[in-house]
Amino acid sequence: MKKVLIAIDDSISAMKAVEYAGQQFSGTGDLQIALVHVLPNLPAMFWDEGHFLSEQEKAERKKLLDKWLANWKAKMEPVFRKAIEVLAGTGINMQQVQTKFISDTRDIAQSILEEARDGGYQTIIIGRCGVACGRHNLIGSVTSKIINQASEIAITVVE
Repeated sequence: MKKVLIAIDDSISAMKAVEYAGQQFSGTGDLQIALVHVLPNLPAMFWDEGHFLSEQEKAERKKLLDKWLANWKAKMEPVFRKAIEVLAGTGINMQQVQTKFISDTRDIAQSILEEARDGGYQTIIIGRCGVACGRHNLIGSVTSKIINQASEIAITVVE
C-alpha cells in the first residue's frame, strides 16, 4: 500500500500540495493519504509558572487548554474540508483519506517526520512555504528542516 502524508496548514502552498497529490495519485487503488496538521506551541498562558498547581488550578488550566485546542481544531476544519474536496475532485476515494492533528510538540518539522516514520509513510508532500514564511524566503524553515533531516522517505516540495 502506498502511504502519503500531506503536511497541511492554512497556507496557499499547503493547498497546492494537496492539489499535486490528487493529480499524482488519482486512480491509485492501494493508497492511504493522511492530511496532517501540527498544532502550534502552546501560548505562554498555558506554561507552568514554576509552582505546584493545586487540583483546582490544574482543572482550570485543563479547561482553558481544552478550549484552546478545540478552537484551533475548529479553525482548521474548513481547511481540511477544502483539502478533502480537492482530493475528491481529482478522483481520490474518500475512504483513502484521513485527517490528523498532532499536538504537544516543540518542533513542527520533527513532529511531521516522526509521524511519517511511525505511520510507515513512504512519501511526505509539503508546500514550499507555510503560513509563517516571509515573502522573500526561497523555502520555509519547516520544509527546509524536513528536507535536511529526512532519511529513507521521499519528500515532495510543491511550489
